[in-house]
Amino acid sequence: MKITKRYLAVVIAAVIGVVALVCTRQRPQQWHDNAGVVWTTDYHISYLSNTDLGDSIQAVLQAVDRSASVYNQASLVSQFNAGKTVQADAILDTLFRSSVVVHGQSGGAFDPTVMPLVNAWGFGYKSGSLPTDAQIDSILTFVGLNKVGLADGRLVKSDPRVQLDFSSIAKGLACDEIGRMLQRHGVSHYMVEIGGEIACRGNNRQGQPWHVSVDMPSDQPDSVSHESALVLSINQGGVATSGNYRKYRESGGQRISHIVDPKTGRSESSTLLSVTIVAPSCMLADAWATACMVLGTERVVQLMEGRNDLGVMTISAGSEGQLVVWSNARFAQLVTQH
Repeated sequence: MKITKRYLAVVIAAVIGVVALVCTRQRPQQWHDNAGVVWTTDYHISYLSNTDLGDSIQAVLQAVDRSASVYNQASLVSQFNAGKTVQADAILDTLFRSSVVVHGQSGGAFDPTVMPLVNAWGFGYKSGSLPTDAQIDSILTFVGLNKVGLADGRLVKSDPRVQLDFSSIAKGLACDEIGRMLQRHGVSHYMVEIGGEIACRGNNRQGQPWHVSVDMPSDQPDSVSHESALVLSINQGGVATSGNYRKYRESGGQRISHIVDPKTGRSESSTLLSVTIVAPSCMLADAWATACMVLGTERVVQLMEGRNDLGVMTISAGSEGQLVVWSNARFAQLVTQH
């Protein structure tokens, strides 16, 4: 048989491919740690793999940023807020559809169109004096997720003043997206944490389920110390905590929480200090943590006591200044004595 140059090149390429595959399979797995800053917050990622996937992690973060960051003027959501026609990508589509679900189940407590109100109260990417009642009532006319929809894959709004801010769900989605990317690369054991939101799967370095510490509320918003309230044992799912004890403004000796009720438009005082959610995905945990802070302790207990898909714990201020802790049965099952 006559061996042509093309045939020889094909054989050589095949041999190289087989050798590369064998070498990859034989490469020992080890724990990798990636850390950095994204969206003005720290992230930490640990995973067991035979490859450093740092570049792929960056690619996922950049994809979420291009889609959902209100701090990126070129992102799809920023273009939507500016009044441009936007074709939703997979990330924006997921964020919107998931927001609609949590919005409905929470009775409207979770609402990503609340951004103009958040900005009016001096949070978000704008700041200024506190809003008047008249200003709040005016803004409320163009707040409401029912004013946004999907039409042929495009995000549309019934009022040009409507704006979206997925900050209370996008970090959770980013954690999930990184987790899915790791799984596509054959990773079975990982923890992804972005600004306190966590997605995890499998076991930690000690071969045990991941241990997630939940912070005790603190009166020191800038404190770097953290007192653990309890530790959760989790081998799959997402965890998120939301609170009003670290992020607030002071005006006239009064604390103004960054949690704004999308129905009233007010930043109302509440005895609820923090909520921790354990959910099948970090995205859902993130969204529900925000929704529960809006709802307040009593309504959270009524809504969440019988749910088996979500683990919920609240920490509230008692009438005599003591901390009052409540959790549903699903959450209690995950608490470890570690």
